[in-house]
Amino acid sequence: MSVSDPYLIISSDCHAGLPTEEYRPYLDSRFHRDFDEFLAGRDARRAEMTKLGIRNEAFAEKWFSDNEEGLRGGWDAAQRLKELDGDGVAAEVVFPDADAVDSQTAAPFGVGLGLSGDHDPELGMAGAQAHNRWLAEFVSQNPERHCGVALLPITADPKAVVAEIHRAKESGLGALMIPAMWVDKEPYHDRRYDPVWAAAAECRMPVITHSGAAPRHEYGDHLGIYVSEVTWWPARPLWFLLWSGVFERHPGLRFGVAESGCWWLPNLLWFMDRLYLGAHGGKKLSPFAELKRPPHEYLDRNVFVCATNTKRRELAQRYEIGVDNILWGSDFPHPEGTWPDTRNWLRKTFHDIPVGETRRMLGESAAEVFGFDTAALAPVARRIGPTPADLGQPENQAPVEESWRRARETNRHWLTGFDFPFMGVGS
Repeated sequence: MSVSDPYLIISSDCHAGLPTEEYRPYLDSRFHRDFDEFLAGRDARRAEMTKLGIRNEAFAEKWFSDNEEGLRGGWDAAQRLKELDGDGVAAEVVFPDADAVDSQTAAPFGVGLGLSGDHDPELGMAGAQAHNRWLAEFVSQNPERHCGVALLPITADPKAVVAEIHRAKESGLGALMIPAMWVDKEPYHDRRYDPVWAAAAECRMPVITHSGAAPRHEYGDHLGIYVSEVTWWPARPLWFLLWSGVFERHPGLRFGVAESGCWWLPNLLWFMDRLYLGAHGGKKLSPFAELKRPPHEYLDRNVFVCATNTKRRELAQRYEIGVDNILWGSDFPHPEGTWPDTRNWLRKTFHDIPVGETRRMLGESAAEVFGFDTAALAPVARRIGPTPADLGQPENQAPVEESWRRARETNRHWLTGFDFPFMGVGS
């Protein structure tokens, strides 16, 4: 591949969903009365959002006015391809809830981005299945360009959860979104979930948490508290799965954290590795019997981060995180993402990043994690993909590579032997 070839860009975080009332045909009829009650409460929920400051009236009015046509891509397949092409995005991973301002495309019973362990098990599964049925139809129109993420209320009966995994796989969906919060249900280290992890690994469906759910009842009208914590909740299952040996028992399981950034990962990984490798401060603790290797090895084998709208600060830490563990995302069609100005965002963010590493983060790693057919996507990338020159990256990559050499060599510095002075390791 030439350094000047267009990028194959795969967004690891996009969203789609019907206007909520249109989910009725996809919902089992015995839940229609409950669905009517859910729809009736939408105005009250919207008023509460405005009261808490979650909804900015002036912003919402301008957002919908400026982007009326493009926002139809949240559920209109033809319009969606037009918007993806305009952004230079060849393929995407599709999460629920296209409307992140007014929640007018929320999955039934709020089990989209608000999916949480406190949902009624029966209604939660019914709402998830309704969305999954629609999404399977939606992505089947252009299957090479979409990987649909099935909603999976994992705290329900394990047999029903496993059955839904297999049903979703057979319908053409390619990944699973689980609640970031289990609330009053069993945490994810509980062995009751082992059949679920096994089924996900068997079906080669990555399991993902996504930001959205949080204990909002605790925040009052202090929205800054919610914003400060909302990316922590989806990350939390990572250390529950890792320290309890889930990745050891299920080596084929892939787990990802979406739309929570990756700025938090280097310090967390440093801390976990030091504990496992015998740092002075952790010697009084019991051995980590469930693990047979240090945390960073599980991270590189089992974990990825859908780092939506990846920031410059995060790219500066990419060698500690692992270049291959960072999957860029546009967040289409949410206003906090890069659409409809993705090409400009990419230029501002990646202009001094080596082309080879950029190719990994913008598409190649996502293709491997989610099973995209890169040969089928190649013609799309040649037609719409920005080139390195479009991103401001020079054809002569030697100076760029040299500018990052020291950071690349330093890498995960705590593994060099100089991070454990009390152990007498290193010199």
